[in-house]
Amino acid sequence: MSLKQIVGQKTYSVWVEMLRQLVPEGRTHRLAPLVAGMLQYTADMAYQKYGDNPDEGSVAHVLMMASDVYDPAEAEELSELLEQLFEDAQASAERVSSRGDDYSIIESAIYEFIHWYDMPWEA
Repeated sequence: MSLKQIVGQKTYSVWVEMLRQLVPEGRTHRLAPLVAGMLQYTADMAYQKYGDNPDEGSVAHVLMMASDVYDPAEAEELSELLEQLFEDAQASAERVSSRGDDYSIIESAIYEFIHWYDMPWEA
């Protein structure tokens, strides 16, 4: 399962090269919204191609389901899609903070995707 199934080879190849170049020295708080934007773009493309009823278990279905949740734990299937993207880019999504805590660009990107339209200042 890959985002490439929705966005096509050309776009996916650009994303892979971007991550290959940016991830090693990139800051997670900058990379996570970038990757979330890739997911948003893919979700929009999936909706245009498959509408509200994509095949269950498909990439489009995973994106549609994740678009309707508010808790990142409910969007774990997105992890598989992003793990494949990072693997194709030969880039590690795993990080360790200066305090020694493990964290992941993928987890941060999923959070950003789920909360894409949130505007805390309007609450």
